Formats: sequence, structure tokens, C-alpha cells
Amino acid sequence: MRGVILAAGKGSRLYPVTYNIPKPLLPIANRVTLEYAFERLKEIGVTEICIVVGEFEQQIRQALGNGNQFGVQLSYVRQHNPHGLAHAVGFAKSFVGDEPFVLYLGDGIYTASLAPYVQRFVESGCANLNIVKPVPDPQRYGVANVDGERIVKLVEKPKEPESNLAMAGIYFFGPQLWSVLPDLQLSARGEYEITDAIQLMVDRGETVLAGVYDHPWFDTGTLDSFLETNRHLIGDLSIIAPGVEVVGKVGCGVVVGQGATVKCRSIEDSVILPGASVDVEGDIRHCLLGGRIHDEFSLENLILYEK
Repeated sequence: MRGVILAAGKGSRLYPVTYNIPKPLLPIANRVTLEYAFERLKEIGVTEICIVVGEFEQQIRQALGNGNQFGVQLSYVRQHNPHGLAHAVGFAKSFVGDEPFVLYLGDGIYTASLAPYVQRFVESGCANLNIVKPVPDPQRYGVANVDGERIVKLVEKPKEPESNLAMAGIYFFGPQLWSVLPDLQLSARGEYEITDAIQLMVDRGETVLAGVYDHPWFDTGTLDSFLETNRHLIGDLSIIAPGVEVVGKVGCGVVVGQGATVKCRSIEDSVILPGASVDVEGDIRHCLLGGRIHDEFSLENLILYEK
């Protein structure tokens, strides 16, 4: 199975932060946002990934390259004049071909494996399985009405929701999707909606399923949700990588390990503040650290904050 990540949006809800930094490259808990997508996809064996990009194409290409640093193989395709998610996914058709694939919205953060959902998709032989999540404010999302696990109706941002199951940004598709895209009409907000594409499959008798996600899920598209996601991922505990010598205090919420590896020979009498990332080969002594350190050198008697 191949993966398609949609990352062509302007990130307007995060202005002014995203005027110059593409939303998919914003750091969350000291890791690029899309790195979380790569991790979830790799867990289910998906390493060949096409990223649908927009006007920030060059910045994203430059930052992510061919994906080797993340353990994936990346391809890129440009969506010009964006007109919605269904419009965007159409640009990946040549990459996917007639094989099943997983569609991942680039601003979603998922805290547990997708393995049960891909397994259900494969075993059921359905045309489409969508991850859904019960939410208190379904008016903000595409909403799935279900009969058992079958989706019978989808509504994009309903004023009066009939269900609290939000479409949570991950979709497993068979090739049946390609047959409905040419028949889509622009929605009231001027977009080709992925929910309308799925509804067409339902109307044509295809089996479309919902997989309820029972774990924390974050849509990082707004400033409030972005900060909430960061707080959740940092957490309340310090995680220290095996083999690292740490002497002294380490602030709560510091992640030293996957995505923020400490290679220091020693950290003596120092305090590392929440969210700091240290990736150096050297000694750190008598320091208060609140930033991100990359280069090889020794630090002593310093107070360092990231600007």
C-alpha cells in the first residue's frame, strides 16, 4: 500500500506564523509536523509516500528531500489553484495507480497505531474505510452517519449534525475512488469535497466503513489546537534515551530520545526545560537549557533560550 499526504494548504488559520513557514514544517514538540505522519504510516508498512504540495513546494522539498532521513521514500506533486481535498487527491492518481492507498491529511496528529484500521480495510474488501472520532463540536467537521460500521450518509460541516462522528483525516481507499471524482460538483463553499466523493461511492452501492478512533487525535490547523497538541506531546514526564549519562535535574516534559536525541557524554548539574532538544556530542555543565542545540561543543555556565 502507498500513502498520499495532502499538504498544499496555505495554513491561513495559523497566520501570521505560516506567512513564511509552511504549516507541514512547523515544529510540534521539536519535530516537524509531517514527521508524525511518516511515523504512523511506517508503522503500517507504508514507506512510499506522495506529498501533494501547493505554493510552498520548494520549501517543503528542500526540508524533506527524498525522505531518507525519515525512513520513507517521498515523491511530490503540485496542486495548482486548489479547489478542495477531492481535487487535491486527484493529482496523486498516477502515483497510486489501481492499488489501494491511504490518504492522510497533513495537519493531523494521531497518538496510536493505525494498524487495526488498515487490517479491517483489507479484510473487509470494502471500497473505503474512514477513521472517525466522536467530538463535542461536529459542526466543524465532515460528519459520518452510520448504521453499525457502515457509513450511510456524510455531511460537510453540518449546521445541525445528526451524529457526533467527525471524519478524522485518514482514509483508506480502493481504486473505486477514481471513478467518482469526475462526477463531483463544486460545493457551496466552492470546493470539491472528499466527503462528497465518499457519498457518491455510498450512493452507488459501494461498501464504505467507519473505524472509530479511541485515542487522542489532534487537528493542528488552528493556533489553539496547535498549542494543545504541543502540550500533549511534551507531556508531564521526562523520557531519557538509554545509555545517556544524566547528572542533575531534567525539567518535566523533556523528551530525550526519538526525535530529540541526546548524544552528550555528560549533563552535569544542569536543568533542561520542557520542550528543549539537545543533539550534540559534548559536555553540558552548570547550564539552564531551553532551546535546541545542534553543533558539537561544550557548554558551561550558560543560560540558553531559543529565540
